[in-house]
Amino acid sequence: MEKSSSVSAQRLAQRRGDYGFDAPSVVISSILVGLVMLVLGLLSLLRWRSRILGIIGLLYSVCSLLSGVSYIYTTRRGKFQVWAELLSSLHLCGDEQILDLGCGRGAVLLMAAAFLKEGKATGVDIWKSSDQSGNASSATWKNAEREGVAERVDLYTADMQQLPFANNSFDLVLSSLAIHNIPQRAGRYKALDEAVRVLKAGGRLIIADVFETQRYAEHLGELGMINVTHRMLDWRFWYGSPWFMTKLVKAAKPS
Repeated sequence: MEKSSSVSAQRLAQRRGDYGFDAPSVVISSILVGLVMLVLGLLSLLRWRSRILGIIGLLYSVCSLLSGVSYIYTTRRGKFQVWAELLSSLHLCGDEQILDLGCGRGAVLLMAAAFLKEGKATGVDIWKSSDQSGNASSATWKNAEREGVAERVDLYTADMQQLPFANNSFDLVLSSLAIHNIPQRAGRYKALDEAVRVLKAGGRLIIADVFETQRYAEHLGELGMINVTHRMLDWRFWYGSPWFMTKLVKAAKPS
């Protein structure tokens, strides 16, 4: 089949929907701490005449506020640019069955659906607003309509540790900033097990996450996945600082 190449990464990154903020309490805390430290730093310098405390406070304030700005950029723009490039590089044919684990309001799911002509993009989530502001299946459906891909999308309320799909159901499994929300390592490994189980022979798995990604790669290797790679993504996908870089894990299921 002729590969779908009509969707450019630049155009794909220009979203029409409303995708909220990832983990909103984190960015709010960063900005509030920055503002508090700014006030304390200025008071230390101008009123309490403590130069050392003032400089420390101001430096801490600058770092915290810059982290907040970086976080906002990533969650509102940067991650879309990176995922658009990743999806464009896959050279999808348009008839794939795609699964997004922890799809949220559809940031990655709906971009993937834009490549499909006869295929289907399926998203699963438990819809926790602490993981993404305004997270709800109704918000995802609204975004799907705004992006013009609603007829190519299915949504399920389901835990990624126990997927309601048969073995070998999907050509491509994606996950963006979702698996780390499972509190126990055994649960995170179970989500990886499930991703491999529902993946077709020859199918591909792509995970973007911030914590334990090297362990994800190692576990996938133990499950028999091939072409397992692990790398850092660029500054557009940093959640506040280089210490919160998003990493990418890619793997394929043997044919």
